[in-house]
Amino acid sequence: MHIVADKSILCVTEAFADIGAVTLIEGRGMSRAEIADADILLVRSVTPVTSELVAGTKLRFIASATSGIEHIDVSYLKKHGIGFAYAPGSNARSVAQYVIAAILRFAGREKLREFTLGIIGVGNVGSLVHLYAESLNMRCVLNDPPKFRESGDKQYRPIGEVLESSNIVTLHVPLEKQGRDPTFHLVNDGFLKRMKPGAVLINTSRGKVVDENALKKARRSLGGLVIDVWDNEPRFDADLCGMADIATPHIAGYSYDGKIKGTLMIHRVFCAFFNKKPFWNPEQSLLEPAGVIDPTGAADPVSYAVQSAYPIMRDDGALRKTALLNAENRGKSFDALRADYPKRLEFPHYIVKCSESQGNYAKTLRLLGFTAESNRHG
Repeated sequence: MHIVADKSILCVTEAFADIGAVTLIEGRGMSRAEIADADILLVRSVTPVTSELVAGTKLRFIASATSGIEHIDVSYLKKHGIGFAYAPGSNARSVAQYVIAAILRFAGREKLREFTLGIIGVGNVGSLVHLYAESLNMRCVLNDPPKFRESGDKQYRPIGEVLESSNIVTLHVPLEKQGRDPTFHLVNDGFLKRMKPGAVLINTSRGKVVDENALKKARRSLGGLVIDVWDNEPRFDADLCGMADIATPHIAGYSYDGKIKGTLMIHRVFCAFFNKKPFWNPEQSLLEPAGVIDPTGAADPVSYAVQSAYPIMRDDGALRKTALLNAENRGKSFDALRADYPKRLEFPHYIVKCSESQGNYAKTLRLLGFTAESNRHG
């Protein structure tokens, strides 16, 4: 089989080499000519898989190593008998850890006890954010209309109640332009006016969930702003970047673990589709130790460990340098930051060695996924 793949898909050659020849190309701007002779197409979110791209090719199977599918015309693929796979939840832990790192930049662990976190969208990512936030003793208010209709569970509250009661609001919804629960420009003038004055807004979902013009007008009423996804990627709004407290180049879900899991998930579905025995197993990579974190001298060991494992402001600094460029070069640099993103391991790869007096922090760190030890002799 001839396989064409976005070159940014981690380990794609190793994962699919036994199946056929793998041709690596740029994902953004992928053309029909580049995939005309391919049997298999593997993409990420920057490649819109439309009928215009796919029609007339001999493609038998298409997969996206991502958790979202708004860039895929799934109905067209189904209609034409083209197999499809994606990787829901593959980067959920990565995004949730990003959100926790951002929250801890605004307040230490002790102060978070006073905060209410509004979580809009309680799927793979939102559920983990909820779990992590509760481990930090935050009060959480959840909004997820589809889940409420399905379960009738009153833990899912109306969006107005979430906005009016939350000190921090974090978005974890798919991009939907139609249907019963559209999320395109969900964050608009009305949404922002209903937010609690001085609240923090975090967006790691999709750029078009936010009306960026409305956000810029309302920025002064917000106590903080964290943006990882942008309306016009890769040519993001440099002015909005300057207004954000934390601004990053769509990398919240870019942990090494998340990327490996994404490749593994589409590999397994591919094997099932073609009735092949799975032959690629990267699980040793997911067990790789990242090192030891020593927070014994830190006033807030939890914040110290999170910052040590994932220094979020490093990513912020990289994007701010890019924001100084003109629009065309800014777009190229945005993509380069993502393509050349440094290896980022998730919290379970780290051992945190707390002192005996930090035993209560060790418990919280374990709930966040760290391997935390309390040294009885420290």
